[in-house]
Amino acid sequence: MSRYIPAEIEPNWQTAWDEAGIFTSKRDDSKPKYYVLEMFPYPSGRIHIGHVRNYTMGDVVARYKSSTGHAVLHPMGWDAFGMPAENAAMASGGHPADWTYQNIADMKAQMKPMGWSLDWSREFATCDPEYYGQQQAMFLDFLDKGLVYRKNAVVNWDPVDMTVLANEQVIDGCGWRSGAPVERRELTQWFFKISDYADDLLASIDALDDWPEKVRAMQRNWIGKSRGLQFAFSLIDGPHGHDRVEVYTTRPDTLMGASFVGISPDHPLAKELERSDPRVAEFCAIARQGGTTEEALEKAEKLGFDTGLRVRHPFDTAWELPVYIANFILMDYGTGAIFGCPAHDQRDFEFATKYGLPIKAVFAPHDAPTPTELTEAFVPPRTEKVRYIRGFAGDAVQTGEEGVETAVDFCESQGVGQSVTKFRLRDWGLSRQRYWGCPIPVVHCDACGVVPEKKENLPIELPKDVSFDVPGNPLDRHPTWRDCTCPACGAPARRETDTMDTFVDSSWYYARFTSPHASTPTVAEDADYWMNVDQYIGGIEHAILHLLYSRFFARAMNVCGHLPDKSREPFDALFTQGMVTHAIYQTESADGRPVYHYPEEVELRDGKGFLKDGTEVQITPSAKMSKSKNNVVDPVNIIAEFGADTARWFVLSDSPPERDVEWTASGAEAAHKHLSRVWRMADDLRDAADGDTDAALEKITARAILDVTNGIESFGFNAAIAKLYGFTNAIQKAKASDSAKKAAMKVLAQLMSPMTPHLAEEIWHMLGGEGLVASAPWPVADEALLVEDTVTLPIQINGKRKSEIDVPKDMPKDQVENLALADDAVVKALEGRAPKKVIVVPGRIVNVVI
Repeated sequence: MSRYIPAEIEPNWQTAWDEAGIFTSKRDDSKPKYYVLEMFPYPSGRIHIGHVRNYTMGDVVARYKSSTGHAVLHPMGWDAFGMPAENAAMASGGHPADWTYQNIADMKAQMKPMGWSLDWSREFATCDPEYYGQQQAMFLDFLDKGLVYRKNAVVNWDPVDMTVLANEQVIDGCGWRSGAPVERRELTQWFFKISDYADDLLASIDALDDWPEKVRAMQRNWIGKSRGLQFAFSLIDGPHGHDRVEVYTTRPDTLMGASFVGISPDHPLAKELERSDPRVAEFCAIARQGGTTEEALEKAEKLGFDTGLRVRHPFDTAWELPVYIANFILMDYGTGAIFGCPAHDQRDFEFATKYGLPIKAVFAPHDAPTPTELTEAFVPPRTEKVRYIRGFAGDAVQTGEEGVETAVDFCESQGVGQSVTKFRLRDWGLSRQRYWGCPIPVVHCDACGVVPEKKENLPIELPKDVSFDVPGNPLDRHPTWRDCTCPACGAPARRETDTMDTFVDSSWYYARFTSPHASTPTVAEDADYWMNVDQYIGGIEHAILHLLYSRFFARAMNVCGHLPDKSREPFDALFTQGMVTHAIYQTESADGRPVYHYPEEVELRDGKGFLKDGTEVQITPSAKMSKSKNNVVDPVNIIAEFGADTARWFVLSDSPPERDVEWTASGAEAAHKHLSRVWRMADDLRDAADGDTDAALEKITARAILDVTNGIESFGFNAAIAKLYGFTNAIQKAKASDSAKKAAMKVLAQLMSPMTPHLAEEIWHMLGGEGLVASAPWPVADEALLVEDTVTLPIQINGKRKSEIDVPKDMPKDQVENLALADDAVVKALEGRAPKKVIVVPGRIVNVVI
């Protein structure tokens, strides 16, 4: 008997697929199209089993859609710019390009043996000049349409690496690489005008029916539409030119509980004061040493500086409020100034408590006495009813939302401010002071100002002769690249040395895949055919910025003629997969530091883990895979031991795809054991004749086709595999001829093909299937065979299931009762007595009460 040896069969079928070119995407107007895309990877050097799960899900969908007659686009590329490559170059003395392209080669070598149905002819990396040159062309188009602008902005500045940091790169107030305290510094930056689309981006979320509700909620919250009141406090004896402080508040109903006014360290009033007061300057410098995100400011210690200035309350001129400079107020949201109501905002409560400011409640629980003293802010949901103590409608009981509406209407009627709708979403700052990114295609001319580069001069390629032995951006100190001539007047000029945020690179790659080697960003005919992405797959960690920026880019590309109107929302369906987890194995070094061990270094015995020298390891179960903890599983090792199909089968079968799945050696072994059994069943039927049928097995086959199809269509891959287990068992146990079993096994090969394509091809071939199973049409269930003539009814005795009977679907209740009472289990339980009651629920159950 031959054996199932994946190492022999899998490379053979991969070669056959490549030679047949069956995964090369082709426009075909006679077919419906299907575009499936997984979020493309960063080339970090190695893939792990988490990547296998992600790309296998997409592969199942792609192979299935191809079998159902679709023209399929299933591409792969690399999100290749970014700081890790630059850091590697700093550490090794090499070049980011060498590190990046070597990692791409290594990861591609790991991916190919998985047998994914990827169209590698469309492969690109975002650091390819061919790609980022088209990105530069789009930047110029955006600039022409007024979608890009330049302004001064407060940024996270790392004083050691001398670069702007993204919010995600600021850890506990310090640069993620240098560890230096981050400063808030004002620099001239480039911005995309994403805020122009805030209302559209928000409203369109409701139409994204095939997106997870959790992701849609995250998008709504990030855009953050709010209605509030904008008004001004009169400033008493302010410096020249400053007679008022404008504020914007989403809780005007709390205005009668105000105890201070706070302004940002970057507010014009604060800047005016720091010019003449060293104490203010010192405080502002300290306040600027922190992140620029709301989350970072919320976590930071609340610091304030009493300017000595006072403002008058708009409804009581005798009521004066102190003006503080505070480190938790951002200049680029609202007006850069707030009023603090400590009774109903925990941040304000902490600030007021620290600086001894009054705390006056505006409302209280509607069904409880007013507290005499607050130990924390009272902040109920805005939909909850409260009793207003100092409300604008008297002592009314209202929800917070009703109170806000009442306050806005009252203030406007009194000439105090006006209703304003604002968004939390701010314009997208895309400037980065680093080398390894897409150069911004403009030059700075003393005579002409900022001048766009001519498109015929694109791409503006990064110079290769750079060094990283000095902190900061190498482009700033590269005169032969930096110094150029003005495209407008020909005078000496300087290139923009900032490069683009890497989110730009990943915000349009889905469109580039439709015509990846074109001399324009897209080709109209290709984009019109392939767009939109029918199924997008990726991690929940990208649910906010990547998706939001991609949605903006699709709109901007549409305005510039690079995408059709239908693609303003680029992703029709989104699926966010769970993670693959694995235990962490840890020991300690001689000096007490943790030492992490790879899974292949550990032997498990009786629930404990041991190294080869007998040292017992500490086990942390089911943790997120992390290279820093060495708890990653390399698919190369899995393929060598079990084959790619085993890895594919296991990551799909063990858990619903939206949930986490734990990789275990025992699970992989069980998957391999099952696939070996399927192989043996096919091998036993290799020489069986064709032609015989079996009615019972045909019905089972039709049901399996329907169930597996439904499972794949609904992303219930684990449910589909459960049905395949059942179908396999049914074939093995069927009292049918070998030829009938052979026909069923060929259908099993087709149904398994999206999940285990190599094994499916081998079975299809050994059982005489025509051509490649990957090219065979998907089986269709005979509807006549799905009609159930009989039904299985469980029999309960006193509420406990004891047996079951098969009866015709339309059998009368009295006949069902007679058959149930004749069942051996019922006869034994009755012991010759008559039952108290027999309850027959047609088509469902029989309950015998003794």
